[in-house]
Amino acid sequence: MFVFIRAVTYATLFIGFFLVYVPSQLLARLGVALPSSIGVQQLAGFVLAGFGGTVALWCVFTFARHGKGTPAPFDPPRLLVVSGPYRYVRNPMYIGAVTALLGAALYWSSTSLLAYAVIFLVCGHLFVVYWEEPVLSNTFGCQYEDYCHHVRRWLPRLPRLEHNADA
Repeated sequence: MFVFIRAVTYATLFIGFFLVYVPSQLLARLGVALPSSIGVQQLAGFVLAGFGGTVALWCVFTFARHGKGTPAPFDPPRLLVVSGPYRYVRNPMYIGAVTALLGAALYWSSTSLLAYAVIFLVCGHLFVVYWEEPVLSNTFGCQYEDYCHHVRRWLPRLPRLEHNADA
């Protein structure tokens, strides 16, 4: 139970800072006001942001349940997590966060939030490639290398369609 409390605490701080506080401060400094009406664009942005946030939270709980740790670099999972959203792509938490930011950019019609989402993605990519992957490789060795061989970093593999000779 304590691992879930830690995971929720760290996720709340991360999500609160990078996905709520920074974007809200950016919008406030630019003087962006609430949309005058809610249209298709705002609904699409809301759905996209909700989907991204749901994926990110799914990752947090998967880390706690299957990895016995948290997404925080100072309290990482004790076991390699290859289930849940991690069976499709190696970095679904970053993808969820960027998707949430893109949804917010769409909702607010904000090119500044779009730029922030791109910067967030670039910084996340650099962090993954130059820190996270080497640490995971050193920690989990062959198990992680095998995982990397079967699961892509950012884009999921599409399932192969089996050719049916009877068709």
